[in-house]
Amino acid sequence: MSTERRGQIVTGAIDLIATRGIRALTHRAVDTQLELPAGSTSYYFRTRHALIEGVAHGITARSRADFAAAQREPTADIARDIAAWLDHLLKHRRNELIARHALIIEVLSDPDLHARLAGSLFSLERATELFTALGATDPAAAAGDFLALLEGLVFDRFAGLRADRPATVEQLTRPLSQFLANASCDYSQPNSE
Repeated sequence: MSTERRGQIVTGAIDLIATRGIRALTHRAVDTQLELPAGSTSYYFRTRHALIEGVAHGITARSRADFAAAQREPTADIARDIAAWLDHLLKHRRNELIARHALIIEVLSDPDLHARLAGSLFSLERATELFTALGATDPAAAAGDFLALLEGLVFDRFAGLRADRPATVEQLTRPLSQFLANASCDYSQPNSE
């Protein structure tokens, strides 16, 4: 019951941030939203910081599980596979995306927690492995650039200029394909063209 209740509280906190904003995140507000007895949230997460850490952990765990599940049925088209995963993320985890972005700004002064939230959706390690396999001359730089592209695509679709239009796998595939096609570029030198 303890693990289940903690998960319920984390989900409630995510939904609260996504619907009412970061300032609405209090222990009492989560208890009220989930119709829990007063003090339930503070029993599991003693401080607001602990609650935010719980949210970061929950988003990261779900992202890793979703990514592992998506890798079970890969196709030959890496860009399309990643676009399909992003499409799933945008359709089924919108509140997590909103909460994550709100919290990333909220915890800028806490480098550890900020890093955990910033890395909660996409893995730099996995992206580096991908670009190593693709033959990039600087896999770490390519991976960092690729994660920036992913972050931008996601933000654009849930809060940016195209937030009012649903993303499609095809639309998401185009920029990913273009980036991956240049995966072997030398990221250590400026483009000489």
